[in-house]
Amino acid sequence: MSHRLVVVGAGYAGLLAAKRLARKLRHSDVTITLVNASDRFIERVRLHQLAAGQRLAALSLRQQLSGTSVQLVVGRVTAIDTTGRAVCIDTVPRVIGYDTLVYAVGSRARLDDVPGAVEHAYTVADPEQATRLRYRVAEIASGGTVAVVGAGLTGLETASELAESYPELRVQLFTGADDVGSGLAPRARTHLRRVLDRLGVSVHPKTLVAAVREDGLDTRGGASFAADAVVWTTGFQVPELARAAGFATDESGRMLVDATLRSISHPAVYAVGDAAAGVSVGGAPSRMSCQAALPMGRGVADVVAARLTGREPGPVRIGYTFTNISLGRRDGVVQFTHADDRPRRLVLTGRAGAAFKEAVVRSTVRSGPRGEPRSDESDS
Repeated sequence: MSHRLVVVGAGYAGLLAAKRLARKLRHSDVTITLVNASDRFIERVRLHQLAAGQRLAALSLRQQLSGTSVQLVVGRVTAIDTTGRAVCIDTVPRVIGYDTLVYAVGSRARLDDVPGAVEHAYTVADPEQATRLRYRVAEIASGGTVAVVGAGLTGLETASELAESYPELRVQLFTGADDVGSGLAPRARTHLRRVLDRLGVSVHPKTLVAAVREDGLDTRGGASFAADAVVWTTGFQVPELARAAGFATDESGRMLVDATLRSISHPAVYAVGDAAAGVSVGGAPSRMSCQAALPMGRGVADVVAARLTGREPGPVRIGYTFTNISLGRRDGVVQFTHADDRPRRLVLTGRAGAAFKEAVVRSTVRSGPRGEPRSDESDS
């Protein structure tokens, strides 16, 4: 009987892992099944563009998998049975057995930090939410206000994109940090602030949000701000699947893995991307990003292929290369970094930064000569 290898989740890490495994195990008696809730590949790093009214290309997973032996099953995973080694889904065939499982379920927006966010805030963490924000922004009258909470990469890109696409609106950016771009080199921070000023984005540093209302937000300092839409970009959370199934997880529900991305509690299971915890980059935990997900997807494929062909793999090594920030369609910042994410002096800004970012984003889904997505790194 063929060895049953199941990959759950077809994001950046899961899709790369499935395709690379198919290539590496093409001469082995292994069946590879990729389970995903949609038949489309979601370019999550572009969802702020969708929210700003731009069209995104429809990327078919079946087309992405063309020429490989990977079988695609479209369905939402509802549970994992570790005793019976099976994945339960909400569509036929309902249950998919596995001998080896790669857990790549990704993450979703974390909205339970403050009261009112679940009920009133918009996000750009998935296509449905980004589309919902797109319709809302399009109906706001000239002079209206959009408040973006969180000045990480997603918040910066969302605020910039909305300000460029809707110059008649007022875009405000709220952050608890002392300033925007705190992890960037001085030249990159200066350019970032200059572009936000040019786009008319009002930055509110050292401002923590205490509650979200239908018509705005309240801060911990006691101030209230009116807004026609509040966009929440402060972080992500993972599904409860791993914790509910009894895997060893961290406090946020991310599966704990060893240096080969293998579950520390269930050796037949591996975890990659946002849903994996315990991966170290320069002595610090890996952050939820495409930049970490892609090398994890590549690494887990190498590890699993080695073990299934009788070899013992070494640890998966992950290092950062650069941080990409798009600032609308015609500007951007690329901060080159050391492997541990410390900024180097080298920075690209302006149109060169925008072009670099666009090239990297396209490369993550462009099929390479061996039938797998190129693993160039970019931030989510």
